[in-house]
Amino acid sequence: MNIINLSEQNSIINQYLAELRDKDYQKSRLLFRNNVMRIGEMMAYEISKTFDYEKRDIATPLGIAKVNVPTDKLVLATIFRAGLPFHTGFLNVFDHAGNAFVSAYREYVDEEHHKVGIHVEYLATPSIDEKNLIIADPMLATGGSMELGYKAFLSKGIPKRIHVCCILATPEGIEHVKNSFPEEKTTLWCAAIDPGMNEHKYIVPGFGDAGDLCFGDKL
Repeated sequence: MNIINLSEQNSIINQYLAELRDKDYQKSRLLFRNNVMRIGEMMAYEISKTFDYEKRDIATPLGIAKVNVPTDKLVLATIFRAGLPFHTGFLNVFDHAGNAFVSAYREYVDEEHHKVGIHVEYLATPSIDEKNLIIADPMLATGGSMELGYKAFLSKGIPKRIHVCCILATPEGIEHVKNSFPEEKTTLWCAAIDPGMNEHKYIVPGFGDAGDLCFGDKL
């Protein structure tokens, strides 16, 4: 599996991520969501470089222009609810893509909130058969929700390529994806890789709960 850690190169993504981590910046949900979306847009641009292209003749008012355009068919997939602003960033770039949604959320299975289970209850997706499947979820912590979301999407076909996209990843989450996704056609993209998780399975240093920071607390 190919792993692209965008923090290893200097780009404006580092500035957006620095702001997402800043506890004072996080006081504005609007600013937080906007930076999540912008990282999605930048990541989508980088992914577009990996597509297959062909040259086409485009009629302009003054003649014919030859333009290299992508030929891959795309499905943009996300996991409710934290993935929505991230997904929007990708959709701003890949505006002709199909869209897929699944609910896969963590449930603590012990009173101490140390053991995490994943619950899936909703799926809406077009066929992903022979398409580039982009799964956008901001946090790759344990990797459990990413795996279950992917398995749900597989009920609608076998993708040509898979791009697992997150803002923050952990070594444990990356290892889980390696063991759960087809290695030969999967690329993992992240804005940074953090050292690990705390006892509640939150990424450290991370930036907190992405869903709550985007949309507010939940009961």
